[in-house]
Order: sequence, then C-alpha cells, then structure tokens
Amino acid sequence: MTEPAIAGTLLEFEGVSCRFTVRRGLFGERRTLTAVDDVSVCLRRGESVGLVGESGCGKTTLGRLACGLLRPTSGQVLLEGKVLPEAGAGSWAAGRIQMIFQDPFSSLNPRLTVGASVLEPLSVGSMPGHEQAQRAEQMLAAVGLENAGKRYPHEFSGGQRQRIAVARALITHPDVVVCDEPVSALDASVQAQTLNLLRDVQERFSPAYLFISHDMGAVGFVCQRILVMYLGQIVEEAPRERLLAGAAHPYSRALLSCVPTGQWRHELPPPLEGEPPSPLAPPEGCRFHPRCPEVRDICRHEPPAWKDLAQGWRVRCHNC
Repeated sequence: MTEPAIAGTLLEFEGVSCRFTVRRGLFGERRTLTAVDDVSVCLRRGESVGLVGESGCGKTTLGRLACGLLRPTSGQVLLEGKVLPEAGAGSWAAGRIQMIFQDPFSSLNPRLTVGASVLEPLSVGSMPGHEQAQRAEQMLAAVGLENAGKRYPHEFSGGQRQRIAVARALITHPDVVVCDEPVSALDASVQAQTLNLLRDVQERFSPAYLFISHDMGAVGFVCQRILVMYLGQIVEEAPRERLLAGAAHPYSRALLSCVPTGQWRHELPPPLEGEPPSPLAPPEGCRFHPRCPEVRDICRHEPPAWKDLAQGWRVRCHNC
C-alpha cells in the first residue's frame, strides 16, 4: 500500500517497479531483471532529495523514470497529481523535468556551439528567437560562463562543460532537475565547485533536485533528505541530519563508512566486502542479508516491512 501524498508534493512514485527482459546468450533463455521494485517516495517543491547506493542498485533507472524516459512496468509516476507522460516535445510536462548527466562531454553535441546546445530545450516551445538567445545568455552567466555561447564544447574543461549542462537543464525553468552522478567524472576540486554551483542555483531558481550518487558525502552536502537504495528497493529514508548522525540500516552505515573524512567514521563498521547479488536472482527475505553483519534467521526468509522511527525517518530492517 502506498502512502498518501504529502502536502507540497511535486513528484511522486506510487508503488513503481521497472522490469526488463534479458536473454542469456544469443539463443539463451529469457529472464526478468527487476531494476526498481515497488518504490513509493515523493519529492516536494524546492527541496533536494539524495538517492544513494552502489552501482547497479537501480538509481539511474529511477532517475529515468522520474524524467519520463522510461515507463514503469507497474505503479505510476505523478507530477502534481497527474500521471507523468512519456518524455517528448508533445508532452504537457515538456521542460518541467530536466536531467544533468554524469558525463558532460558526451551529453553535449560537439558540432553545436555552447549557445545552441543550451537553447535546445526551448525548441519545444513558442518563445521568440531573440528571447531564447537572451535566456541562454542569462543562464550561461548564472553558471559563471559569460560570453561563452559561440564556443564549442571541446574548448572547455570538464568542470566548465558540467556548468554548461547545468545551464541547459535550467533554461526551461524546470520544476525538477534530476542530477545523475553529476560530479563523479570530475576531479575533487572541480567536484566541490560544481556542488557549490548546484546549491547556489537552487537558491536562485528554486528547482527541486533528485540528486543521484554513490557518494554519501556529496549527497550530504547538497540534499535535505536522503533515500538509500539497495538492489532495486529503498531501504532507508531520513532527513540528512538524522541519517548522517546515526543511520539505522546496516547498509546505510556501510555507505557512510566509505566517506573519506567526517566525524562519523570512528562509530561506524568497516566498508562492506563483496558484490551485491544479481538483480536477476535477488535473495529471499531481506535482500541485504547475504552481506549484512547483523543478519538473523528471520532476515533470510521474511522481507522486512517499513518501520517509522521518527517524523520523516523510516527503515526496512528486522533489527530496527
């Protein structure tokens, strides 16, 4: 059962699952891969929500569902209470949800000038050309790249290209920006600059962020609320301060132990060893139990239900 929409909800996932059919070898059997499994969460207007987890846990799939780039196999994605349509120029939601990708260079057309790339999302509307050009100049200036519109992507550094991607995502004045690992391809110093830029941009233009990352430190810097995902499921949801001060789920604590620096390390277990199980054959019971240092017999047989620990803080764990 999904929870009722919270006041101020902008984007909502109601029991969303996303499955893909894959084939083992050229003529092998068809199998079902569940990338997202029964996710019910919401994103409120103007807030930043972090989505963290290891590679392959379903974070990017959830982000693409949020943009309408994928359709859920079951459940529904709602934007202001209306079912989100498939992404496209004819969609009533066109321009309201934008995405910043992990690799800024591959997301920019090398044959287009920066100004033309930034303008692309406006092509679905009816804004006059001179107003479009003025909007592009304003967006580039907002990310610190004044007078850059006539240059090409290869003339910029990685951090500057990510700034261009941020400008392009904001040019439609979207309600939601999905940031898919926006700093993982950047050097540490450039990561810090980009994270500061994203915070400044939100203060100025007030989009809601769904910030996808495997880096708990980056998520903690940008976001007010954090979702922890493991093997297609959300296993913990909490305000940033609560999660960073004392995560309840063993997997959340393991992710925190991987943060290079911070005041939490002396109280946390060592990072997890081994790889997550295959989403083609998830374990019975709690999906984390094969790697959990606190596993009990019930964990191997019975999936844990949600437990509310405090306002806005819930967890899926038999030990909580």
